[in-house]
Amino acid sequence: MNAPRRLTASCADTAAPPAGASQRYHYQPIDTAEQRPVDLAEECALAIAYNGLSQAVMMLSPADFEDFVVGFSLANGFVDSIDEIYDIRLHGREDARQAEVEISSRAFWRLKRQRRQLPGTSSCGLCGVEALEQALPCLPPLPASALPPSQWLHDLRQRIAAFQPLGRDCGAVHAALFMDAGGEIRLGREDIGRHNALDKLIGAMARGRRSAAGGLAVVTSRCSLELMQKVQRAGIPTLVSLSAPTGLATQWAQQHNLNLIHLPHHSPPRVYSPAPTPRPITS
Repeated sequence: MNAPRRLTASCADTAAPPAGASQRYHYQPIDTAEQRPVDLAEECALAIAYNGLSQAVMMLSPADFEDFVVGFSLANGFVDSIDEIYDIRLHGREDARQAEVEISSRAFWRLKRQRRQLPGTSSCGLCGVEALEQALPCLPPLPASALPPSQWLHDLRQRIAAFQPLGRDCGAVHAALFMDAGGEIRLGREDIGRHNALDKLIGAMARGRRSAAGGLAVVTSRCSLELMQKVQRAGIPTLVSLSAPTGLATQWAQQHNLNLIHLPHHSPPRVYSPAPTPRPITS
């Protein structure tokens, strides 16, 4: 099977936000008549169709579209690997874009079986799910993986800043990053939607044929169930969240051999999965 024609690897730009991801606006302080410039993060609607069948309209930051389409397809289980995506054609401009995705017949047949509508939203990852089985799918546990060395997490909040140019300049966006098996941050993606940022990261890893083995994903947003499912489908063994996880996300991680670590602002990292070993009661 030939590799998809358009799905070449992409690189993270840590120096400046991607072109078009922000625009210059002006605001006026409430008590003065002075106008001041400010850069604001942009967003656009992206309609996604698989083999001509409309599937979703998502609101996202207008950058790294192919990363997003690939990651969205993988993280939602529409395809099992990037090799099932044959082509991506992007159309439109500014606030209205379209992505025509050609996938394998096997993947398209599976997609039609699990058909669901996903209304465009940057805040909820399960909107439009029509059955409980789709919200809580039966996914095989990952092979157990060792926790990352604690030194990998030292000053992590400061180190990831280099991979958040849009957040630095504009705010209003989430970030997802990948740290490899040597403890080096290799990729970063940003988006107005926390799910979108992670999808873009997963897509960038797939397009670059980057192995997830021994590495970890970092998300700057709150950690809920659907983020755990996305990293599990991507084969990433560890998720580090800068915000606390939900209880259901923690249970899911413990049941599926995912390492889940919360990195608080002013406290040592907290390991929620694997589950802490109860201490014996001493008299």
